[in-house]
Amino acid sequence: MRILSINCGKVARFRGADEHSAIAKRAVAGPVRVGWLGLEGDEQADLAVHGGPEKAIHHYPHDHYPFWREAIGPHPLLDAAGAFGENISTQGLTEESVCIGDRFRLGSALVEVAQGRQPCWKLDHRFDGAKVMAGVVTSGRSGWYYRVLEEGQVTAGDELELVERAYPQWSVARVFSLLIAGGYKADRAGLEALGAVTPLAEAWSRRREKLLG
Repeated sequence: MRILSINCGKVARFRGADEHSAIAKRAVAGPVRVGWLGLEGDEQADLAVHGGPEKAIHHYPHDHYPFWREAIGPHPLLDAAGAFGENISTQGLTEESVCIGDRFRLGSALVEVAQGRQPCWKLDHRFDGAKVMAGVVTSGRSGWYYRVLEEGQVTAGDELELVERAYPQWSVARVFSLLIAGGYKADRAGLEALGAVTPLAEAWSRRREKLLG
């Protein structure tokens, strides 16, 4: 699996004078350092809900771009990777084929899948009012976040190699459905069993406990 692009962004005004975001990511050339909190040169505006060790790097499948062109029309943001604020873009990996706890060699770094991406209003605003946030929930096209286990560096064109899969039954798609898209209502047993998936991000583990009541 080759990495199509590495994307970074800086904090900038987003909606109104007091709201900022770094969702606008652009491809960067050459090697990029991968640190414990993500890619060198990348930023997050609201650290209460973005960034941190369990959301260090965001991966969004370029496979989904045709779906979004059909769903919202030929928006210019869809002409290049980074439209969804992703740091990593690939073709051939989706939420159905990636599992919580999967460990990948990302260039020379080692990363682990911690959770899917829970969408927020910023996606709708970025796409000029299109219903992207709701579309992510209903379609399950969420992307996912990595935590960094070993620092290193990565360059577009490097391999993204799966090196360990401990929880093959817990795809990002399944966990997203349970915790975000309401799937827990019909699968309480699955919600209970998810507690054994120890690499699940703390925030999503707390959400699971809340849904269990």
